[in-house]
Amino acid sequence: MATIKPFRGIRPPKQLVEQVESRPYDVLDSEEARAEAGDNEMSLYHIIKPEIDFPMGTSEYDPKVYERAAENFQKFQDKGWLVQDSEEMYYIYAQTMNGKTQYGLVVGAYVPDYMNGTIKKHELTRRDKEEDRMKHVRVNNANLEPVFFAYPDNEVIDQLVARYAATEPEYDFIAPVDGFGHKLWLVNDEQDIKTITDTFARIPYLYIADGHHRSAAAALVGAEKAKQNANHKGDEEYNYFMAVCFPASQLTILDYNRVVRDLNGLSADELLKSLAEDFDIEQSDTERPYPAAIHQFALYVDKTWYRLTMKPGRCNENDPIDALDVSISSRLILDKVLGITDLRGDKRIDFVGGLRGYEELERRVDSGEMKLALALHPVTMQQIMAIADSGCIMPPKATWFEPKLRSGLIVHKLD
Repeated sequence: MATIKPFRGIRPPKQLVEQVESRPYDVLDSEEARAEAGDNEMSLYHIIKPEIDFPMGTSEYDPKVYERAAENFQKFQDKGWLVQDSEEMYYIYAQTMNGKTQYGLVVGAYVPDYMNGTIKKHELTRRDKEEDRMKHVRVNNANLEPVFFAYPDNEVIDQLVARYAATEPEYDFIAPVDGFGHKLWLVNDEQDIKTITDTFARIPYLYIADGHHRSAAAALVGAEKAKQNANHKGDEEYNYFMAVCFPASQLTILDYNRVVRDLNGLSADELLKSLAEDFDIEQSDTERPYPAAIHQFALYVDKTWYRLTMKPGRCNENDPIDALDVSISSRLILDKVLGITDLRGDKRIDFVGGLRGYEELERRVDSGEMKLALALHPVTMQQIMAIADSGCIMPPKATWFEPKLRSGLIVHKLD
């Protein structure tokens, strides 16, 4: 069963939240962060992307960059741009995208739950990325950014959240760039805190939706601190890390599409003939053929869209991994026809989140940078949970969650 706790968040005063908050560290590069921060010294990018305080070209992995993160974190607290709440509480965080709102609970997730599998994973992590985030957590002694969890829908939590959502929020703003709405409420009533804690104690599993590297880093640093503390008891703050937990049914997963630099020596006609062995192919002359169901794909090559529908018997429908469209496309298109076997390392392939739309796929191909675009039907949250429950791991670049959590609304200290 899931163990969570309230905590004393460190967060911006209401009037400063829009100056402090930012996009997550891993959705933009250093120069984009530098541009977005501009001359705003309160931007959280100075802590989560501190290389922007150094000359262009400075490595984000330079030891002095991590040190600057800690200096800036202390500076934000000294200047009152981030202030710690006086009491432990939970927080409700709402995000609105395209008229749809999802409501998450900001909690302290339990490190041993990550280690024992109560917090379930569906992606592999890379050690170099884990170590980068571990250094950031260690030097700041804090979780600067939350991770994104899902949990099975629960009526008790839904009713409690709805009651708060009917009141005035602490924060209420529209984020720049994407125009999505963000609201935050404070849950500091003792009975409501107890209800949340007790209800989660009856929820068997939590699922990492987005943020596998941040989850791993936060949990590993917590475990390190436990080993280093000769008087460790198990209730110290470092035993918890910051997560936002959303009901699974509320989450939006977008397609995560592929673009390829060459056709592996084939002409467009030869490519289509090869694909016809495993797919029924229809040319789309009037509109983009958005995949309407699983096992349908949209292919763009030579300024033309095609709908590919997998022929029967090409996958094992009883195998949750083999039946995934990301597995089918990797096996029958990228590997078999285009010779791409390593999605993580092959430089011939790149990935485009569905929020960018088919226009971006067309732009990448029509510019000559890429030769082919492949659009997939989105993975469902039910598929993700089934795979995590089975102990399996999804193929790389399978899921794209939107909206992303904004950083800087709350920080969690480890002591």
